[in-house]
Amino acid sequence: MRSDAVKKGMERAPHRALLRATGLGDEDFEKPFIGVVNSHSTIVPGHCHLDRAGAVVAEAVREAGGIPFIFHTIAICDGVAMGHEGMKFSLPSRDLIADCVESMVRAHCFDGIVCIPNCDKIIPGMLIGAMRVNVPAIFASGGPMAAGKLPGGGAVDLVSVFEGIGKRVAGAIDDEKLAELECEACPGPGSCSGMFTANSMNCLCEALGIALPGNGTALAMSPEREEIWRAAGRRIVDLARDGIAPRDIVTRASFDNAFVLDMAMGGSTNTVLHGLAIAHAAGIPYDLARIDELAARTPNICKVSPSSPHHVEDVHRAGGVSAILKEVSAVEGLLDLEAKTVGGARLGDVIAPARVADPACIRPLDRAYSKTGGLAILYGNLAPEGAVVKTAGVDRAMLKHKGPAVIFESQEDACAGILGGKVKPGDVVVIRYEGPRGGPGMQEMLSPTSYIRGMGLGDQCALITDGRFSGGTAGACIGHIAPEAAAGGPIALLRDGDIIAIDIPRGKLDVKLTKTELRRRRKEWTPPAPRVTEGWLARYLALVGSASRGALLTPPAPVEPGRRKAT
Repeated sequence: MRSDAVKKGMERAPHRALLRATGLGDEDFEKPFIGVVNSHSTIVPGHCHLDRAGAVVAEAVREAGGIPFIFHTIAICDGVAMGHEGMKFSLPSRDLIADCVESMVRAHCFDGIVCIPNCDKIIPGMLIGAMRVNVPAIFASGGPMAAGKLPGGGAVDLVSVFEGIGKRVAGAIDDEKLAELECEACPGPGSCSGMFTANSMNCLCEALGIALPGNGTALAMSPEREEIWRAAGRRIVDLARDGIAPRDIVTRASFDNAFVLDMAMGGSTNTVLHGLAIAHAAGIPYDLARIDELAARTPNICKVSPSSPHHVEDVHRAGGVSAILKEVSAVEGLLDLEAKTVGGARLGDVIAPARVADPACIRPLDRAYSKTGGLAILYGNLAPEGAVVKTAGVDRAMLKHKGPAVIFESQEDACAGILGGKVKPGDVVVIRYEGPRGGPGMQEMLSPTSYIRGMGLGDQCALITDGRFSGGTAGACIGHIAPEAAAGGPIALLRDGDIIAIDIPRGKLDVKLTKTELRRRRKEWTPPAPRVTEGWLARYLALVGSASRGALLTPPAPVEPGRRKAT
């Protein structure tokens, strides 16, 4: 066992002495050491119940013959961090979490790990860390929050509150109604109840094969969720004893399966950013072109809030991830049903018993929302390296749109401008210098997109940015434009009134300017000074790469042998 490095032999007597201080006895040194990676935090609604999850997993590990050791990672609530400087730390936290997992596992030589994430950057952060260390691992998320219920009927969620602000400014609702939305939208623990980034990623873990069935959709406070935690604790001991590691399970075919699910259910655009980074950590070549190819072949058969009134609990009742995969498996060659899973069965065997219990929520193929996936990759003279849009959330009338640019140099300026009436029907809102380097941190844009919808402009205006969106964003909102403005991408050269042409069916994003004019503007462009010059964000800014490759942190250039690095 890997843990023998810290518990076997005469020279490890000091190590055993320290471990005895934690409560271990002689018999425990013969058992697998299992790390329980918990993201419990009392300020994050998706994580405030995970102390219970950690206890259940640890108990199951002991019952199965392993020794559990709980350690924690940080967890940022994107909703609480939204709309102010805190959101700049959200995407960078993904790399901190990955580094924490790698550090703890390598330092303590665990034989296996159970990862208990639940929100946006925590899931991919733990996945990246697990792929790096490549020790037996299983993911058991905290589960989704139930949707809120209004007194008069109808389901609401966090996005309802964000959009409520726009409605209040437009005079469509009053203060009392906004307060009602605030009080009812988030009724208890769990990841926010729509198909936002957290739930999208937790669902993708099932298709990747790294989590047990139900991981993405069983409600946080349900007995079924507790059984998932318990089953994960038992299963990791077997995986550790058999030496079955993540890279034995997660392959290029697994990533194809995960993105097919993503396209079929219209998941968050952030899954593209994170999927590329996770694949890189696993040593698997994967790019936007492959995602675009899968999108062209995958029908969109499920829409969940913010793209429909359905919530994740409805998807679970309708059959969950397995039912979605079972339905699209009828498309020849789309899924690799031989792919392995942490449960020991092939993916095909896992989904074989699944049935769609609610065809209004998970549609049959002959009534698919569209023949192509719920996400799309766009290219053009505004996005030479690509951009991402959640087509499942775009009004049909906005799939093609042409309009004048209304430019904002930050999300804060955009929020003030939208609420202040600067955006008119037909406009294309441009928010730039919010990319991985420019932000820095590529903060999510749920506030401005929600304000546009709340003010009744969602089917009349588009928004493009080198930043990114919350999974709760809906509308003609195009993000991850690369190269970003801070790197001199074409979005930096736009001016108010330039005509932006969006053609989602054809995968195009262009500005109606000649190559000559773009070259002239580029000569006049001056890179802006970095917005941050100290602390973690300054280090992140110096190392982060393009969103088109997953916003990976690139190591600094090595020092040539025989030469000292300048100080």
